[in-house]
Order: sequence, then C-alpha cells, then structure tokens
Amino acid sequence: MTIFSKIIAGEIPCYKLAENEHFIAFLDIFPLRKGHALVVPKIEIDKLFDLPNEYLTGLLTFAKPVAKAIEKAFPCNRVSILTVGLEVPHAHVHLIPMDKTEDMNLLNDKLSLTSDEFKQIQGLILKSLQ
Repeated sequence: MTIFSKIIAGEIPCYKLAENEHFIAFLDIFPLRKGHALVVPKIEIDKLFDLPNEYLTGLLTFAKPVAKAIEKAFPCNRVSILTVGLEVPHAHVHLIPMDKTEDMNLLNDKLSLTSDEFKQIQGLILKSLQ
C-alpha cells in the first residue's frame, strides 16, 4: 500500500482540496511553492499512462477547477502540471503555480511550512474553489 493509498484510506492526514469517487487532490507536504498540490487517482497504479483511459481523461477534468483555484489564490503566470512519479509508485500529477520555468524544478529547495501555514493555504484554495 502506497503512502497515497493510506491518505485516500484516511490512515494518514492530508490538507485536502477536493475529492470525488475516483480522485483526490491535496497539498504537497514538500512544496516547491505555496499552492503546490497533488492530484491522485484512487486506484493504485504505478504509472500514469497505465491508468484506464477513463481515469486518465478524468484526472485532467478533476484537476482543472483545482488548478484554477490555485491560480486565483496564488496569482502566478500559470499553474503547470508535472508528472514524475518516481518518488511514490502511485500515478499522480503535481499542480504547481509558476512564474518561470525554474519554478518547476523538483530539485529546488522545498518550502518549510508550519501546520498553520498549510491550513491557511488550504483555506485560500478552498475559498477559491467555491
């Protein structure tokens, strides 16, 4: 069972942004920028392109309002999507607010945020989702 499956099962807490029967979106706990979120299918499949077609297309449809809310809460040039998947063997995408290409580099230093800061970021995004 991956860490994402444990989050989906409620065994590990997260800063949830959105959820439906097939997907969940939550804040990355090692963010590159404020608003950096993950979108994860609820089925545990390692590689993004091994997902069934309905999950692959559904993932983008589910991610769209989350990305728009991140962009509204944290004004930026755009919210980009990044797929790496090596750190957790469970298909997922990163939604990262960016102003320049370097903002997407996963080798950049990660932000160190407190629980209160994560809750504030979560609140701003949730407010923008409404």
